[in-house]
Amino acid sequence: MLRRYLQLDVFAERAGMGNPLGVVLDGDGLDTPRMQALAAWLDLSETVFFVPTTHPHADYAVRIFTPVTELPFAGHPSVGAAWAAVESGLVAPDAVALQQQCAAGLLPARLHEDARGRRAAIRAPRAMQCTGDAAFAPLLDAALAGMPRGALAARWNNGPTWWCVELADAAAVRDAAPDLAAIAALTRASGAVGLAVFAPAQAGDHALVVRAFCPADGIDEDPVTGSANACIAAQLADAARLPAARFVSSQGRELGRDGRVEIEVDDECEVWIGGAVQAVVRGTLEWD
Repeated sequence: MLRRYLQLDVFAERAGMGNPLGVVLDGDGLDTPRMQALAAWLDLSETVFFVPTTHPHADYAVRIFTPVTELPFAGHPSVGAAWAAVESGLVAPDAVALQQQCAAGLLPARLHEDARGRRAAIRAPRAMQCTGDAAFAPLLDAALAGMPRGALAARWNNGPTWWCVELADAAAVRDAAPDLAAIAALTRASGAVGLAVFAPAQAGDHALVVRAFCPADGIDEDPVTGSANACIAAQLADAARLPAARFVSSQGRELGRDGRVEIEVDDECEVWIGGAVQAVVRGTLEWD
């Protein structure tokens, strides 16, 4: 059976600058092992599969896989899925508000057109700070060896769990040389998907610098990470340190990318993440 397939670049103002995403538009009929096997074969940080909805208010439904596991929510797959639903005709071509069904529940999505093209945003699940971090202090110290730290460091969960650690400044984030084995040990022990480091930026086009490391999932460094950025925004809001209600995060330059995550914290303290999406591959695949 031929299945429609897209490969997108998410959080990218032009192709090659963001985070690649595999999108299987016709996922109906694929069971979990075959979805996982295809995600492993594609070897992208995430692949999404459009599947039939089971909620009466959902406009579309997706399942999200890394090369090694299924996720309840992930940022760039959810943003890319909202864009793809409109682009591929799965929903009305003039849709501006959608409800995405995923394992984390129903998530509102917004779309709009401007001079740069169609842009998509998703409201992330509300992030919650995890407890019991003191037990992992030695592992965290090992994972952050050589990195000058800022004031904030905690695990936050918005579907996946992230260690979100502030470093001393943007240069410390850009220049970080992570110990991937130590990060993998930390994340495995604490049930986290990865470690995200961040710092405020003194730049005109972005307010935050972010890097994210997920070696235990086979992704040494993720190019641009929506869920981690959403957790960081929730952490900054909790500390009353948001740079603004709306701001841009820069991620991926260390990998030769230039990802831009547009972040909004609304009046109800819900975090929205979004940005530009580019279609790079359009075609079909066989995986039966």
